[in-house]
Amino acid sequence: MANAEQSGRPAEAFGSTAADTARARLRAARLGLWLLAAVLAVRQVAVVLGTPRGERLTDLETWVGPNGVLHVNGSLYDSTRFTGTPFGGLVLKPLTRAAEQALGWGWTFGTLLLVAALGLVVARALPHPVSRRTALLAAPVAISLLMLSLPVRNTLWLGQTSIIPVLLVLLGCFVVRDWRAAGALIGLAAALQPTVLLFAALLWFTGRRRAAAATGASFAAVTALAWAAMPHDSYTYWVHHMAGVGLGGEADALANQSLHGALLRLGLSGPLEIGLFLSLGAAVAVLGVRRAVRYAGDGQLLLAVALTGCAAIVVSPTTWQHQLLWVLLAVVGRVGKRASDRYVWPVAVILVMTLPAKMMLPNMAALYPLRDNAVLLAAIAAATALPFLPRTSPYYRAPIPTEYARPVPTRWKHVPLLPFLKRVLTRPNLLLELLLIRVTYAAYQQVRLGATGGTNTGGRARAEAHGHQILDIERFLHIDIEHWANHAVVKVAWLRDFFDFYYESFHFVVPLSVLALLYWRRPVDYRWARASLGFATLLALVGFWLYPLAPPRLMPNLGVIDTVHGVQDFSKPDYGTLTALTNQYAAMPSLHFGWSLWCGLVIAIVAPKWWMKALGLLHPFFTVSAIVATGNHWVLDAVGGALVVGGGFGLSYLFMGPRARLATATAVTARAVEPAVPEVPEVHEKNPAPS
Repeated sequence: MANAEQSGRPAEAFGSTAADTARARLRAARLGLWLLAAVLAVRQVAVVLGTPRGERLTDLETWVGPNGVLHVNGSLYDSTRFTGTPFGGLVLKPLTRAAEQALGWGWTFGTLLLVAALGLVVARALPHPVSRRTALLAAPVAISLLMLSLPVRNTLWLGQTSIIPVLLVLLGCFVVRDWRAAGALIGLAAALQPTVLLFAALLWFTGRRRAAAATGASFAAVTALAWAAMPHDSYTYWVHHMAGVGLGGEADALANQSLHGALLRLGLSGPLEIGLFLSLGAAVAVLGVRRAVRYAGDGQLLLAVALTGCAAIVVSPTTWQHQLLWVLLAVVGRVGKRASDRYVWPVAVILVMTLPAKMMLPNMAALYPLRDNAVLLAAIAAATALPFLPRTSPYYRAPIPTEYARPVPTRWKHVPLLPFLKRVLTRPNLLLELLLIRVTYAAYQQVRLGATGGTNTGGRARAEAHGHQILDIERFLHIDIEHWANHAVVKVAWLRDFFDFYYESFHFVVPLSVLALLYWRRPVDYRWARASLGFATLLALVGFWLYPLAPPRLMPNLGVIDTVHGVQDFSKPDYGTLTALTNQYAAMPSLHFGWSLWCGLVIAIVAPKWWMKALGLLHPFFTVSAIVATGNHWVLDAVGGALVVGGGFGLSYLFMGPRARLATATAVTARAVEPAVPEVPEVHEKNPAPS
């Protein structure tokens, strides 16, 4: 690995102090990241080993016999749950004398060690040049991402061996220098996962032909050894199942993220599906290897390995979730000329590889093909289409910088401004914004759903008790108008329909429209408004968690009519719309009113004309009328919504400084008076040959 150039000893004490401070912060950040990686590892061990027997290490326990020890009597593939190659079974055979409990502990900790080794090798293989900060932080960041990734979590949960082929390939490409040993390691990896043979083509076309030949020879030798030792199982795997096709779960299951699985999920079958799979798979393999060879020649060998692995994912008949680590390695590729675009690809990869697909895309039937094949599409895009920058590009190390408004401190100058909330004078990347908004909202839904006070029945009792508390306070303040407003509106059909429509329709439409208009017309104000909305929602989540509250429509014996959801059956423990989809006891504070108040205030502040400001302020008025009239919120819920919105704007001011208008004016004035800085020609380093 190459570090950034080190300057000489500073001549002044001030420079020395600044350098020492920077080094201390870097050491603290590195220590914090290593602690994070350790915490994630401990959590994975606790989750796996804390799960009851029969629900953990399920693939490994296909070998467990009646006496609690592993067995290999009969065929490995009798139950079709064992999906490994015969050579994999031969390697595992010495473990048949291990006790089940000892094997579970040893397997889990051994897998963690493999993950740590994989992260260290990946950090060492980053393409040059690598800054000192990247060199120090790369290993803990890589290990943490691996621990969080779905493939590693599945490997630990199932007791699989899928990390071993990835590690063997990386050792053969980056650590071992002897061509025989490198080829032998990659050949062993192919014997465990046959599509890894695609790396022989990468070796061949990058000039490492003896290593490619050694890969093929070692694969053939160990496969022949397994055939001699286990002829029946070898015939079953290679001939009857055509290299494992049909083993494991159903081929069209969502866990199979190969091209074959996607075509089956789309309803194709028979000769047409087989023909499409073979032709499209061949095209992906050819394009993927060609691109990998090009990036290997450019000095980005880790990216080349990742692209080859992505192509192997696509062309394999079955690629289960624990075999998808290659996509995560593709995060090292750089896409985009602008600095604001540079984060889209790594953020998308990390989200796809760490979060369930349902959190990535909305629950809409039209988006099911994208949601169900998210990892496969990422692998195909990486292998065939994404324009990763070569190291010779002037934008590889120095992308077009993002133009920021000059930071203006708040009155509380001891509170540091948050650098990631700096206001951008140009529009942020739209795809990145949509990704973050979608994932943030999905996380908000999960936290909101979890804030039920334990079980639904227990949550109901606590929420109803809080409802009586709120009603008592409102009666004391003489603002308990919910019953009166609800029954007054029910008597007027058109007014009831209007408030029902307003309650159901404008909660999401108006905030998203405001954000879209700010993004398009006022990008500086967009960051300020988005941060304020995010802080307000975060504060509301705290309220949902600490104070579950039954709305008036879910309070027995109160007599409030649920105009939106219909009559409630209070005799059932989980009545009405209290389902697994949403938490109906997340009423305090009211985000229906809070988000509408945020919209009204933003419009009133930003809109240029008085009638626009007035129209914007009508939205929270209609919203508070709707939530009370339909029985969905108490009046004090709206007060809580106003408080969290005020807190959101306050935190935005505290951590970002004054509103963007002042900051923008300062930045524009500064740019007008600053002298022009001449451009410095870039110096390109000579690209090292791939190892």
